Amino acid sequence: MWRKLGKFVLQYRIPLLILLAVSTFLMAYWGKNVKMSYEFSRAIPPQHPTNVTFQEFRKKFGGDGNLYVIGLQTDKLFTEKFFNGYAHLNDTLKKITGVESVISIPDAFGLLKDTATEKLKAVKVFTQKTWTQSELDSASSVFLSLPFYKGLLYNPDTKAFLMGIRINDGIMNSPKRNEITSTIRGLAETFAAEQNETLHLSGLPFIRTEMSTRIAKEMQLFLLASVVLSALILLIFFRSISATILSISVVIIGVLFCVGTMYLFKYDITLLTALIPPLIVVIGIPNCIYFLNKYHSSWQDTVKRLGGVLPTDKKALQELKKEALVNMVGRMGVVTLFCNLAAAIGFAVFGFTASEILSEFGVIAGINIMLLFFISLVLIPGVLSFLPVPKKRHTRYLDNKRLNRWLDRLERWCLNHRRLIYGVTAVLLAASVIGIFKLKSVGYMVDDIPKSDKVYTDLKFFEKNFRGIMPLEIVVDTRKKQGAVRNIGNLTKMDELSGYIASMPEMARPLSIIEGLKFAKQAFFDGDSSNYSMPSDFMLPGLVQYLNMRPDSGAVNTGGAFTKILSSFMDSTKQQARISVNMADVGTIELPKILDKIRNKAEVLFNEDSINYAREVDSLKKVLPAAELAKQVDSTKLAKKADIQLTGTSITFLEGSKFIINGLKESIFYAFLLISLCMLYLFKSVRILICSLIPNVIPLIITAGVMGWSGVPLKPSTVLVFSVALGIAIDITIRFLVNYKQELPRQANNVRETVIETIHSTGISIIYTSMVLIAGFVIFCFSGFGGTFALGWLTSLTLVVATFTNLVLLPALLITVNRKKKDKQSSSS
Repeated sequence: MWRKLGKFVLQYRIPLLILLAVSTFLMAYWGKNVKMSYEFSRAIPPQHPTNVTFQEFRKKFGGDGNLYVIGLQTDKLFTEKFFNGYAHLNDTLKKITGVESVISIPDAFGLLKDTATEKLKAVKVFTQKTWTQSELDSASSVFLSLPFYKGLLYNPDTKAFLMGIRINDGIMNSPKRNEITSTIRGLAETFAAEQNETLHLSGLPFIRTEMSTRIAKEMQLFLLASVVLSALILLIFFRSISATILSISVVIIGVLFCVGTMYLFKYDITLLTALIPPLIVVIGIPNCIYFLNKYHSSWQDTVKRLGGVLPTDKKALQELKKEALVNMVGRMGVVTLFCNLAAAIGFAVFGFTASEILSEFGVIAGINIMLLFFISLVLIPGVLSFLPVPKKRHTRYLDNKRLNRWLDRLERWCLNHRRLIYGVTAVLLAASVIGIFKLKSVGYMVDDIPKSDKVYTDLKFFEKNFRGIMPLEIVVDTRKKQGAVRNIGNLTKMDELSGYIASMPEMARPLSIIEGLKFAKQAFFDGDSSNYSMPSDFMLPGLVQYLNMRPDSGAVNTGGAFTKILSSFMDSTKQQARISVNMADVGTIELPKILDKIRNKAEVLFNEDSINYAREVDSLKKVLPAAELAKQVDSTKLAKKADIQLTGTSITFLEGSKFIINGLKESIFYAFLLISLCMLYLFKSVRILICSLIPNVIPLIITAGVMGWSGVPLKPSTVLVFSVALGIAIDITIRFLVNYKQELPRQANNVRETVIETIHSTGISIIYTSMVLIAGFVIFCFSGFGGTFALGWLTSLTLVVATFTNLVLLPALLITVNRKKKDKQSSSS
């Protein structure tokens, strides 16, 4: 079959090459329209409860992850020159297209009581464009008497100050956010240079923009580096410019098909799919090596058969070359098909996960790895048929004495030292299993950034001075209209919950309607800061009158900035109240503990009676029959008085991280299962299947053990390693075993001789292929991101181990299994 396919490709090479050229042109044309994705919430399925809650929150209250922050630490802020420059920066930032508002000290306002209108008026503290020092001293003393801003815009203990820039949600999810980030950075750096101060930039929009921009640039560099490095290795191996150009053409066409496929599926480039083009290069080059290696070895056999004398007749020479090419496709077609199929399965299983990001990655990677096979099958024999026959220098690598000496050593080990091989493997496995128990699953929002990077150090600045910038939202549904503002009990409980949250070292001071009421009470008492506290039950009706919070008012009518603050912390019916708090990037281990504490505290505060009654009912269940219990239970007492929901970007990050890790783990299992079925179909032998799986499971176990011993945690970027490595490493096994199966009849079913022949016939190409793969992944080790760096060195480690297990352990297993089979047959007879 495969020889017939080889003849078909050669017979119709011209129309097939034209078809490939036209398809490549179309894919390139479509691929140039692919855009970068700026959505970060697609790790969780749309129907997932966490995502549903977050989207509902955004509809009612707006986004929570669109705030840039600029911080500085100085004792000169309220000096004339510095403050005027700071105020000018504030005004300039407001003029940037896409900036909705700027929250800063120059825009701070106070509240004044108007007894005539019985309303509170919001009045700016810093009203002038430029200030003299005496005027600034007076205004700053007013500002510092407003506790509302303490811990939010400044930290009096560390003399740190914060400026927040809120960006339009639509711009945040578009390429324009890069422009905004660049403009904000430029203005901040200009101000810092003028004042000779150090500024700190952070916030989720800034961190995400920086990470996506850097990763996109890195992937472009890695793509170029992988192509150049592969070209150099191929040139060294084959000593042929034409073979090198042909191989590079295969992977470049594969990359163009990759971006074209994204366009056809209407996918944008994400941080995951950006990895696919470099992976296509790394996976595609082995196809070329195996095809060319088989072509060269077939040609060398032909030359030896003719005694080194080639015919001078061009037609006869062409027939010999055609036979070598047909032999190449006949021997390597099935191998390459199943190798690409195994690699494609390793990635394609992600397409069955509910995570959009993982699914898109799996679909594009799986399809294009299979397309690589067809590209190789058409392009390599088709182009080689037009090129001159290989020269002696092109096949010299087949007789590499150093490599052949190593293959001789491998042969001796497999034949004579199998017990030692099994012993060393057992020791490594034992050490690896111990290491696996040390593995931890933990992730941080910025843990892929080096600790010395300014993005990381700036984030830590805000955690140190303002307890963090990661948003968390608590929504209290009072189940009654106006219940969020007119029920003193609910307000008191919200105040107590806010105080509890503020007492946590990882949490900043929460913002809610409570802070607005405290601010209003201070104004009610003529600005006396000692009255910045929760109004009493007696005082609330009078204060509500000043705030104009009548049930029929429809909205808070105090005007200006204060109206915005109050209305942003309630829904339109004032039934739901929002408590917003920033927190440190505590990681996926500590975050659930913190959330549980907050949730439990909120439930106790708002639903203590129903919780206690539920406990009583539970105790009655033990002593009363169901019918009697139903009569005594008052269902109204079981009903909660308030619903508590925790949401926000911090929670979606936690759930997204868990979802991706679980999806990757499940995908590895299904990939392993599907690959096993393919291997069983290919070899029709359970013994060979077991022999094939062991050398590929061991490298994964050893890699996991190394991660445990070296303290590398399980997170989305590191779990991905196992699927990538499994899909690629299985190639080596398939190539070895297919050659073994093809050679077995030629060696009169002598397993020992077949293993020896297989080691020598496939060993060189396996070593060369492994070197290309390892070199391709080592490139990722030059990344500045922990996840990409881990993908590089962990995959390289897995491939190194897989090369040894397939060239040492696999042959030993084949000999041992077949010897036991013979012993069993002889004893039974």
